[in-house]
Amino acid sequence: MDQHTHTNTTTTPLLPLHASETSIKSIFTLKTLFVLLGPLLCALICLFVKVDGPSPTTSRNMLGVLAWVFAWWLTEAVPMPITSMSPLFLFPLFGIAAADDVARAYMDDVISLVLGSFILALAVEHYNIHRRLALNITLVFCGDPLNPQLLLLGICATTAFVSMWMHNTPTTVMMMPVATGILQRLPSSGEASKFCKAVVLGVIYSSAIGGMSTLTGTGVNLILVGMWKSYFPEAQPLSFSTWFFFGFPMALLLFIALWLILCLVYCPRGSGQTLSAYLDKTHIRRELDVLGPMAFAEKMILTVFSVLIVLWMTRSITDDIPGWGSLFNDRVGDGTVSVMMATLLFIIPNKKQQGEKLMDWNKCNKLPWNIVLLLGAGLAIAEGVRTSGVADVLSRSLDFLGKTPYLAVAPAVCVISGMLTELITSNNATTTIMVPLLIQIAKNINVHPLLLMVPGAIGAQFAFLLPTATPSNVIGLTTGRIDVVDMLKTGFPLKIAGTLVLSMLMPTLGALVFVSLETGQH
Repeated sequence: MDQHTHTNTTTTPLLPLHASETSIKSIFTLKTLFVLLGPLLCALICLFVKVDGPSPTTSRNMLGVLAWVFAWWLTEAVPMPITSMSPLFLFPLFGIAAADDVARAYMDDVISLVLGSFILALAVEHYNIHRRLALNITLVFCGDPLNPQLLLLGICATTAFVSMWMHNTPTTVMMMPVATGILQRLPSSGEASKFCKAVVLGVIYSSAIGGMSTLTGTGVNLILVGMWKSYFPEAQPLSFSTWFFFGFPMALLLFIALWLILCLVYCPRGSGQTLSAYLDKTHIRRELDVLGPMAFAEKMILTVFSVLIVLWMTRSITDDIPGWGSLFNDRVGDGTVSVMMATLLFIIPNKKQQGEKLMDWNKCNKLPWNIVLLLGAGLAIAEGVRTSGVADVLSRSLDFLGKTPYLAVAPAVCVISGMLTELITSNNATTTIMVPLLIQIAKNINVHPLLLMVPGAIGAQFAFLLPTATPSNVIGLTTGRIDVVDMLKTGFPLKIAGTLVLSMLMPTLGALVFVSLETGQH
């Protein structure tokens, strides 16, 4: 027996003979190469790139870290949320910022705005309010017989309208479940999947376009107003109505362009017949009847949401008419309101079961932390770009614009801002980097500063190509209905349309609206 055991152990190898080959193959995969690509690019930049400026080493290290993070983001060698956390260790190790300073970016007011909005959106989803809204929009816009182009217009127009009064990200968070609620009844192949793509793309781009039309619609416009006020304190402030006279016509033209592009690419003629089987009016009415009248919980959530929108809109209106924020010495932000209203959901009873509230923490399990971390990374990088001196290096590289005639400068500024947002920073950070530089260029070529500041700020919002460019784009991608190719297919013509619209409107309507605002400098 012992002998048999002994022979058995000698004849059976402890490890498979080909293990070494398979383990080598499993190490040298494309994924591993992509993982190594980040540190490799960073090392090459740190060793061979020379940067001028007040702190050349920090600037160079920042460029290296940017290359590392973007290599991982674009190749998805490491899951996106984990890559989003990498500035937390890369910045302190490369001497760009202290650990506490980097961590602070991950809990900025913008992040609390998003967290509060997401909790509200989860409540909307939990009580099927988005489904009710989706059915009503479909009923109003689907036409008889079904007209997919009209239905798409209805969804996009609703999103754009909501985005005029809310920030882009919460708008997308709120409207995406409404849109996917409409799409739930469609199959995921053929004509129907094309229409699904059109709807998801329509929501993310309409929220960006709607936000451009009002001062409160997006952070970029608010940054622009702040910079106008700080650089030209003597000047007449940029008011809600002044912006609207320019922003609304521009957003309207861009919205029409978006709808036409989506119809051409994704909604061919005759697609209505295929879709009408799934989106029948009597069927939708029946579903609305099944939902029944609105319960107390649904009414309360809609009330909380409505109050939130009113508070967002009236926090700071204009310099002449201060909003309610001035009662608190302007210490409150949009995030303050967002989290405060979300907190109410955990206090107000839902009147369904004794002691049960509208929301409880278990319902928040689906909070998209990946988006929160991605936003945090964007804010941390933006701060790093500013403090490390990379922003100065970028601004010096744009000096050539000072020698260009205005008609060519406006589109160039718009394109450069857009590319910066797509590739390097958030649209807020791009505006913060670009606007001071554009004020300088405006002085050099002797034009009104706003005629360059506005294309810079609006161009920063033309981030339609890459998912990482804005949180709304990420939300669109997480639905699983679109991919990067779809974004490029729609985003590229939309970017061109946006640049053309802005180039036409700036010297005409822009001059009319903005030049009347004296800079106060002679």
